[in-house]
Amino acid sequence: MTITYIIVDDEPIAHKVIENYCKDLPFMQLQANCYDAIQALSFLNKQKVDVIFLDINMPKLKGFDFLRTIDNPPQIIVTSAYQEYALEGFELNICDYLLKPFGFERFLKAVNKAVDTISQKKEAPVVVSQTPESDSLFIKGEKKYHHVKLNEISYIEAYGNYSIIHLANTRIITPEKISDLETMLAAENFIRIHKSFIVSVAGIKEIEGNQVKLANKTLPVGRVYKLNVGRLLKGKK
Repeated sequence: MTITYIIVDDEPIAHKVIENYCKDLPFMQLQANCYDAIQALSFLNKQKVDVIFLDINMPKLKGFDFLRTIDNPPQIIVTSAYQEYALEGFELNICDYLLKPFGFERFLKAVNKAVDTISQKKEAPVVVSQTPESDSLFIKGEKKYHHVKLNEISYIEAYGNYSIIHLANTRIITPEKISDLETMLAAENFIRIHKSFIVSVAGIKEIEGNQVKLANKTLPVGRVYKLNVGRLLKGKK
């Protein structure tokens, strides 16, 4: 699923911060940079978007005044240096309120909230599951479906409400939760070792203490998942 967005902020540096964060989220697609609310209104009269990153204190028309002019607004993520307007924002049904300066983790949390709401409205399957005997699956990421052979997967990493599938020479970010991917993978070939990691059994080089060592990566074993590793060492499914 592709998420379209615009940035409405009179500070160019704010645009750069948001754009740089979105570069790590390939499903986020920038549609316009608006430096005041008038520009944003003009754009929205021609094209709809899924998310607006909205500043409050802008010339000509304040952010919340602009928001009140929009019928059926998209998901609104406020980005402001003024925390005193947060209550007013939530009364206007905004998705989230980011207090500047904000880091990537907090930004991702806000995006996840927006995507959760959007995904309930959009019907777009993100993964075509394979039959039990299949050795591959199709995974959607970055505007296209990737045909992934299971024996090429090194490990899968949770990434908020998304997952990163690490292959030998590349990676795919997909809007699919790690728990959903786990159900699609054969238990004898993949093992959940942590709430954030699934690894290929064939790719494990060493198991030492609470760590699993792959060819180029060492991953932690979560306390809840020690039993999975124990069964692997005993040769049990």
